[in-house]
Amino acid sequence: MVPTVEWKDGAVRLLDQSRLPESVEFLDCRDYQTVAAAIRSLKVRGAPAIGVTAAMGVALGAQTVTASDYEAFAKAVLVICDQLAATRPTAVNLFWAIERMKRLIASLRTQPLAYIKAALLKESQVILDEDISLCKAMGQHGAKLIASGQTVLTHCNAGALATAGYGTALGVIRAAWEQGKKIQVIADETRPVLQGARLTAWELMQDKIPVTLITDSMAGALMRQGKIHLCIVGADRIAANGDVANKIGTYSVAVLAKAHGIPFYVAAPYSTIDLKTKTGADIPIEQRNSLEVTTIHGSHPIAPAGVAVYNPAFDVTPAELIVGIITERGVFRPQDLAEQFAS
Repeated sequence: MVPTVEWKDGAVRLLDQSRLPESVEFLDCRDYQTVAAAIRSLKVRGAPAIGVTAAMGVALGAQTVTASDYEAFAKAVLVICDQLAATRPTAVNLFWAIERMKRLIASLRTQPLAYIKAALLKESQVILDEDISLCKAMGQHGAKLIASGQTVLTHCNAGALATAGYGTALGVIRAAWEQGKKIQVIADETRPVLQGARLTAWELMQDKIPVTLITDSMAGALMRQGKIHLCIVGADRIAANGDVANKIGTYSVAVLAKAHGIPFYVAAPYSTIDLKTKTGADIPIEQRNSLEVTTIHGSHPIAPAGVAVYNPAFDVTPAELIVGIITERGVFRPQDLAEQFAS
């Protein structure tokens, strides 16, 4: 896979996911404002990828701060952090990465500013490398849940495109495929932004993993026909009680899976687990532009002008609908997460 995010030639280089699958284009962000705009406009998306991008955005912004003393430097970088944090409210990896960068700055207050700037850049690369490593570990744990000959349903995109590389839900699928298991994938189109149709189908086809695209409304019928054996999705935030916020439509898939006796799994790294948020009811849900619903790509209208629109980007799946949460440490029941990741 082409890199989703990387530091290249003094810029944060992003694969512009708004252009897929029509073309593979890159955006070189040379200031943190461009990074923030890219996150907000879904040029980069997926909770882990957003976290890595935000860390690199902090590092990029810090390079341009002209303050000569630590206090002024730290104050300026905190402003950068706040602007990046304001881009999207639901994906907790964004805030996790920014807080990690803040802690690093605080720990280096006695060091020269040039040293701190270099350390921030290095830390952002460490976060990127860790993400890939965690996804591969997740894949190995999750692949054990998939038997050869099975068909897996996934919703939205939780693959290499949604991370620094390899993927969470698709990382599990990718690992099973690499182990030689003969599997099939069914990808929900994932209205209204069509991440399943535009991104998941494209990504799996790049790896030659068999994938069939369906509309979101078809999942229940296929489950009833016995054509789906398990569901695996990613997550943007997991509450302490195991409730999961993920792309809108995930809850519907989980309900359908429960009704048909099909196991429903979530794959996510530790940075997506938010123990400060007690339940899914406390997770802020991002509301997005109505044009995502009333048009295709903001241009071709598919609804009458002026119609009222409700467009939450995410929904919350209760823990009781989830059989297991796949992490880099293993597969856990939702109610056991808090104990496993408290340290």
